[in-house]
Amino acid sequence: MRGLERIVRAYRHWHLSVAVAGNLLFLVGSVLFLPTLSSWKTVAVWMFIVGSFLMLIGAFGEVAKAIYEKHDRDKET
Repeated sequence: MRGLERIVRAYRHWHLSVAVAGNLLFLVGSVLFLPTLSSWKTVAVWMFIVGSFLMLIGAFGEVAKAIYEKHDRDKET
């Protein structure tokens, strides 16, 4: 079992947790763009950037999981 495969299989829940954290940052960043919170605009931008990156990492984890699960199904047939 290769390194990435080992990580994906051993820590399947982590990519979902990372994606959820990214989504939460994105949501809070969106709220911080409201006119009454305009002083938080820089923080909101950084939340968007970090949140987007975490969602991307979560998506890569989901794709890797799907690839390894398909590989396992193909080996069984």
